[in-house]
Amino acid sequence: MSKKQALGKGLNALIPTGGEEGGGPRGSFLCPVEQIRPNPDQPRKHFDEQSLESLAVTIKEKGVLQPLLVRRVGNRYELIAGERRLRAAKKAGLEEVPVLIREAEESDRLELSVLENIQREDLNPIEEARAYKQMLDRLELTQEELARRVGKDRSSVANTVRLLQLPREIQEDIAVGRLSSGHARAILALDREVMQLKLWALIKDKGLSVREAEKRVHEMKEGKAGKEKPPAPLDPDMQTLQDELCQHFGTRVKIQTGKEGGKIQIRYSSAEELNRLYTLIIH
Repeated sequence: MSKKQALGKGLNALIPTGGEEGGGPRGSFLCPVEQIRPNPDQPRKHFDEQSLESLAVTIKEKGVLQPLLVRRVGNRYELIAGERRLRAAKKAGLEEVPVLIREAEESDRLELSVLENIQREDLNPIEEARAYKQMLDRLELTQEELARRVGKDRSSVANTVRLLQLPREIQEDIAVGRLSSGHARAILALDREVMQLKLWALIKDKGLSVREAEKRVHEMKEGKAGKEKPPAPLDPDMQTLQDELCQHFGTRVKIQTGKEGGKIQIRYSSAEELNRLYTLIIH
């Protein structure tokens, strides 16, 4: 079986599950955890600590049941798949973990890592969208080709990637589960950011269901929710200042000018971010 054929069939084609009773898959061996470095292409950014603790307890009792997939880099190893197991094994105090070596190019490393997380449903929608975007850009794939590789239909891949078009605040709520994918799709039906943020705020403040959010979208498009005059475009100097403020604060900043002065709006999405902005401002 060629490498690309194996990738197309997912992780099961790459990780043999046979082997003698009580042992790992054929070809696996115990590797010191300090010799394994993380996968720089790991699409999963959030690891639930409670879930890791639970897995660590299981690993203490039964060990790591499925080997980690690694590739050799010099005299060390780079993780391809299995970061959650590696983290839990470290929590459990293990000094060695079972690994399988696979010869993999950097592009394959990215694809394998995405496949593992998708098959285990470990990614939140935004992590999944970013992973798809990485594969589309770095592997120069079409959405149709990507859909075949990850075992999903093209429209599902396209809708997931579209989540990255939403404002940062909305993406953060999707990532942590405060906003459902259904709500996100409703918001995406609006093409103006100001209206997207307005609907997002309504969903949060009023606890709108997906159906109710879709109804609001229809009303906004029909103009029943009140027509909002778009702000006047900034002159080049003011636009440069706004961009520098965004970069400084690490969040969305808007400058609105009028006949007698104007105002600066700084957005935040959590109490922690507000504290961070407060520190930046007073210092």
